[in-house]
Amino acid sequence: LSMLKREVWELTLIRLVLLLYCSLTAAQAAKPKVPSGTHLNSIRIDGDISLGGLFPVHSRGNEGKACGELKKEKGIHRLEAMLFALDRINNDHSLLPNITLGARILDTCSRDTHALEQSLTFVQALIEKDGTDVKCLGGGAPIITKPERVVGVIGASSSSVSIMVANILRLFKVRTTPWW
Repeated sequence: LSMLKREVWELTLIRLVLLLYCSLTAAQAAKPKVPSGTHLNSIRIDGDISLGGLFPVHSRGNEGKACGELKKEKGIHRLEAMLFALDRINNDHSLLPNITLGARILDTCSRDTHALEQSLTFVQALIEKDGTDVKCLGGGAPIITKPERVVGVIGASSSSVSIMVANILRLFKVRTTPWW
């Protein structure tokens, strides 16, 4: 009985995440369009295996803006620490021979709601269709830029935000670890 309750609870959470994702997608449709594959306040480093990162690079915005001023101490420095670690690992061929670590690092703008929204970017690669069954009018294959799949996510600004992000990503078997 307890296993059944857990499965029902997990299915309910998955439905809530998908509902939240659809709501955020609808809200994004009202915003100015940015070229496909471009994410504001993000860093992408190609690799064989990608790690996600959530860092408060900016402070909270005001007057309707999501992001404010740059946070050097707790934002930029932690972001640089992750980039430094990736660089060291990728340059030491004895650690991961023939494998390059990549990254997709997103700015939380020091907001828990923005961190949750950004964490859905990592989920997007897991729930999007691959497009193999889609044909263009001319019969050719469509050009699709599928987001990279991350195997784990580092970060979130506080324990409460880390727990919320971890609970969502856990449903999709994406591991998380806080940087604090």
